[in-house]
Amino acid sequence: MQEGKALKEEQAFVEHEASLGLFEKYLTLWIAICIVVGLLIGRFVPQFGEFMDSLKFVKLSIPIGILLFFMMYPTVVGIRFSDIKRAARNPKPLLVTIIANWVIAPPLMTFYANTILAGNPQYIAGVILLGLSPCTAMVMWWMFLAKGDLAQGLINTAINALLMLFLYAPLAGLYLGVSGIPVPWDLIAVSVMIFIALPVAAGAISRKLILKNKGEVWFNNTYIPSLGKISIIALLTTLIVLFSFEGEIILNNPLLVAYLAAPNLLHYATMITWTYLLGYFAGWAYETAIDTTLIGSSSHFEVAIAVATTLYGIGSGAALATVIGPLMEVPLMLSLVKLGLYTRKHFPRKKN
Repeated sequence: MQEGKALKEEQAFVEHEASLGLFEKYLTLWIAICIVVGLLIGRFVPQFGEFMDSLKFVKLSIPIGILLFFMMYPTVVGIRFSDIKRAARNPKPLLVTIIANWVIAPPLMTFYANTILAGNPQYIAGVILLGLSPCTAMVMWWMFLAKGDLAQGLINTAINALLMLFLYAPLAGLYLGVSGIPVPWDLIAVSVMIFIALPVAAGAISRKLILKNKGEVWFNNTYIPSLGKISIIALLTTLIVLFSFEGEIILNNPLLVAYLAAPNLLHYATMITWTYLLGYFAGWAYETAIDTTLIGSSSHFEVAIAVATTLYGIGSGAALATVIGPLMEVPLMLSLVKLGLYTRKHFPRKKN
């Protein structure tokens, strides 16, 4: 009986993959093209990146904020309140997420930074600030792509955002060895509002209204697929804008970029390996395991950049190091999504 159900689910997944549109089917290719376009714009038309970067509200890029909202909303509009209640009854993934982001990631990134970037204190500081900043924005979209448990992911991400308010400053002071670390309270508050509260509220309200007026069939078959295309366009546009910010530096200094990327790559590899294997050996469903891995290995680069520029200056090595991290994170998270979808058949089935 169970084998028959599993076979039907796999067949449905294969049929879904076969019916994907041009955007979804070749998403990896479009992402690669947009990264290259962004880098070329940053290199040959740096005024574009400078202008986009100048459009800020409490240190948050307005264009990036708008685009990320249109990436977040489609991931949460399909979440039912009953899904959130069910996820709340399973505290183990949340506990592992907290341990990964606040107990293991900071000293691990500090060790890698001091080992690989020895003699370059500002680069070290920037990399450490990245390791202290768990993602509370784009990670929901990666969970959506990886077919994770979005309700569980939403809870874990929201708790992470709240913990940043209390843990970021003392941990930054501890691992950087300096006092008076400026906490960008306004940036964190705006991030929580735009990337969590606003999409969740908009999703809950619009879901209720649409189901009432148009019905569940139209909601699932017409509205959700349309949102999927919008979210992909938002992602691709985000990549062009994001990579245009530092395109000139990246293309002119590839060896420096590789140097700064090394501790980040080791950090990603370590965090991904132990969190994903933990989920597997603990017998978690794939949807839960991939959520924990994605949240445990991604970073909230806006906060890291804001603190680095405040402490060390906008043109400092620390600020540059915080910029390199998120530029690597996109291809890395996409690779993790692919890995998850490829290996999910080895995990237990999700219990409804």
